[in-house]
Amino acid sequence: MKLYLDTSVLNRVFDDQTQARIALKTQALRMILQLVETEEVEFLNSAVLEFEAQKNPYPPRQRWVQQCLALAKAYVPMDEEIVARGQSLEQMGVKSIDALHMASAEKGGCDYFLACDDRLLRRYHGKVKALNPVSFILLLTEGER
Repeated sequence: MKLYLDTSVLNRVFDDQTQARIALKTQALRMILQLVETEEVEFLNSAVLEFEAQKNPYPPRQRWVQQCLALAKAYVPMDEEIVARGQSLEQMGVKSIDALHMASAEKGGCDYFLACDDRLLRRYHGKVKALNPVSFILLLTEGER
């Protein structure tokens, strides 16, 4: 199973953990990273993730995201197909950088696109299942009952 983690997910650990929704998403990210490390799921890196990580003005966040991206087993470079798909997603109301993330997830053959932005998740209509990290963990654990 292939996952694409939006930078909103990767940076969630730096947000206010006293808010329950944020703390839950951070905990879900930790579980997801464990699944990546044990190779139970495959995490996909992309040129878009690397670009956005490099733009982050906070060095600790940059280092953290780079460490996470280093766990990826596959990489999706930027190409014309991703740009074109990103533009079509923008026409659906998705912000440009988010559209490129989603187009990269599609191009990489991901099963799931994870983000913390509920508005973004509602607007996406494509071939990859878009969820927040908590919903993804709940989906994975449904079979364990």
